[in-house]
Amino acid sequence: MKIENTQSQMRKGVLEYCILTLASAGEMYTSDIITHLKDAKLIVVEGTLYPLLTRLKNAGLLSYAWKESDQGPPRKYYSLTEEGERFCKELATTWNDLTQSVKQITESK
Repeated sequence: MKIENTQSQMRKGVLEYCILTLASAGEMYTSDIITHLKDAKLIVVEGTLYPLLTRLKNAGLLSYAWKESDQGPPRKYYSLTEEGERFCKELATTWNDLTQSVKQITESK
C-alpha cells in the first residue's frame, strides 16, 4: 500500500468542507479557491475542483454568479446558499467531533 494514496484520500475527504468554509466568507472565484487550498497544502487541480463545485451547486449548497472581468471574459463566482450555510455549520460540528476523537486515539498511545 502506498502512503500517497491514503494521504490523497484523506485530503479529498475534507475538500467539500474546506470549499464550503471558504465560500462562507463571501463570493469566491475558482482560482482564489485553488490558491487558498494550495496555501493550506491541500493541493488540488482544476480537474478535481470543477466537478466538486458542480456537485455542490447541484446539491443546492453553492450558487454562482457571472461577473465581468477587467482581464478577459466574465468569471463565475461561487457563494453559499442558505442551505449551504446550514450544511457547513453541521459539517463544522462533525469535523470538531471527528478531530477530537482522532486526537484522543492518536495521543493516548
